[in-house]
Formats: sequence, structure tokens, C-alpha cells
Amino acid sequence: MTRLLCCLLVLAGFSTRAEDYAARLVPLIDPSKLATLHQGDPNPRIQKCAYWLEAARKAGQKPDKVAEDAVTRAGYKNAAATLTKVALLRNLDIAHKLGSLDDAGQNAMRHGKAPIVRTGPSKGDQLSVDHIIPQAVAPELANVIANLELLPLKLNKNKNSHVGDRQVSLARQFHAAGLLSAARLSAIEARAKTNKYHQER
Repeated sequence: MTRLLCCLLVLAGFSTRAEDYAARLVPLIDPSKLATLHQGDPNPRIQKCAYWLEAARKAGQKPDKVAEDAVTRAGYKNAAATLTKVALLRNLDIAHKLGSLDDAGQNAMRHGKAPIVRTGPSKGDQLSVDHIIPQAVAPELANVIANLELLPLKLNKNKNSHVGDRQVSLARQFHAAGLLSAARLSAIEARAKTNKYHQER
């Protein structure tokens, strides 16, 4: 973003300070608000988070600092804070790599809608929101920001309720962060072993 454009945004009443971008993220990732949502309702929030982090980047701010500030303000602590920050930045990176942050894509994401994938094998598809650990496996993670990831729609649909090494690793991190019960972690580990057994046969 050029200095002239930044000046125009300021004159129009839009602040380009890092803390103001963080403030835009806070209500989108607030755990108390997420807890009241129905399954699937956080999807527009993930799109909006990526938009505001990109807007911050274009305004000359560092997305990692904005994300860290937002996570802290939203009340996340320790490992849960780290996992949430990492997820926010990962989604920004995914949107970048898939070319979904062009003008049209940013406009869609600002309104919580799915942008179009512009590059790679999934070019032309919608950029949807996936539950890394599927809802069917861990419904309590349905609205957890750290479990939500941008993914082309067709790949998302083909994934179904797959549980593999990545899901197990993340489940263990969620358990350590107090986001997942020991019983649910054991169930996820057992499911992964079953899946691996059938794949090897």
C-alpha cells in the first residue's frame, strides 16, 4: 500500500494502526462468542480474519504482531494462544499461495464469503473452510479457530472424516492446551490406528 493511499484511508476515517486491525479480529475469534455458534457458523469469521490480516499487511503492519495482539485481547492463554495465532497466520499464507487475495477475493473475504482460488491445481474452485480434525470426530472442536483451515472446496469434500498423523498430532496439542478431553484424544488416536490398518491391508 502506498503512502498516498494510507493517507487517503486516514483522511476517510480508517485507521492504519496495528492495534486497530487487531481490534477488528478480536470479536471474530472471541472464544465466548464462538462457543455460542452453531457448527459451521465460524466459517465466515475465518474468511474475515484473513482479510483483516491482509489489510494490515498492506497498510505496512506485521500480520504476526497483529494476530498476537488480537489473540491476547481475546483472552487466549499459553498454548491455546499460540495455536490460535499460528492458525490465523497459516490461513493468511494459504490464501496468498492460492492467489485468493486479489481485489475480488479480498472483497469476498471481507464480507465472510469464499473467494476464488486463482493459482495451482484447484484454480477456479472456491476457497472454503475445513475442520482439520473433522466435526464428526470431535464436535467440540467445530468452532475452535485453531482447528479451522482454508482449503479448496473440492479437496474439502473429498477429505470427508479422514483422521491421520496430522490430526493426531494436532489433537495432542489441543489436549495439552486444554481444548480437548483425554477421552476424545484417545478416540482420535484409535480412529487413526484403524484407518492406518485398513490402508495397509
